[in-house]
Amino acid sequence: MKKLFAILSVAGMLCLGSVSVVLAQDEAPQATTEAVAAPAADFSVETDVEGTPMHQALKTQYLDGGVGWMTPVLLCLILGLAIAIERIIYLNLATTNTKKFIAKVEEALNEGGVEAAKELCRNTRGPVASIFYQGLDRYDEGVDMVEKTVVSYGSVQMAQLESGLSWLSLFIALSPSLGFLGTVVGMVMAFDAIAAAGDMSPTIVAGGMKTALLTTVAGLISAIILQIFYNYLLSKIESLVLAMEDSSISLIDILTKYNKK
Repeated sequence: MKKLFAILSVAGMLCLGSVSVVLAQDEAPQATTEAVAAPAADFSVETDVEGTPMHQALKTQYLDGGVGWMTPVLLCLILGLAIAIERIIYLNLATTNTKKFIAKVEEALNEGGVEAAKELCRNTRGPVASIFYQGLDRYDEGVDMVEKTVVSYGSVQMAQLESGLSWLSLFIALSPSLGFLGTVVGMVMAFDAIAAAGDMSPTIVAGGMKTALLTTVAGLISAIILQIFYNYLLSKIESLVLAMEDSSISLIDILTKYNKK
């Protein structure tokens, strides 16, 4: 429930931020824009080659593509970014220096016993600390039970790390699909306009094709952005899983040495 609330909060902030920027820019006087406009020879990231403000150009393309088809693509992008941001924050908080942590666990185990090591794991964030705590909690049942517990709880932690990625992959697939669907519908409407006009006018054809293809462009851009975040999250999860596996082996070795004392 907390995760869902966090995702909805991030999505809401992204939506409100976008609307606030558009409204603020639309309310700005045109005279002020003309007064502070840069010379035509200067290049600005916020303007295109013709000197049109970037936000105004994007707004025009959004309206030309059709609000009914561009809005679902935009929602996919916003929700996908909200999930990606939530996962990035979660994974970064779950990342710890495993070498230092293992050294601290071994030191606490040698000085204060299993309870001291469990207390250290309890006060440390991340999946590695959670796995260590579950393994140490079963220490009285033998090292073999500790190994089984570590393997089982490692699978649970891996599932938590991958939580939300299925929704992100859905938005990646859905964005271009909605764009293509908007293009097909736009093409049908363009041919209907040609049939109604009874003339193969270049103006009618060009206008209909532009409106149809803009949805495809928006869908592909949304999918590309989300795919970059998806691949980054996968690489982050892979590094965390590798750290979990190495640390689990280290825990078994530490407990084996501790038993021999």
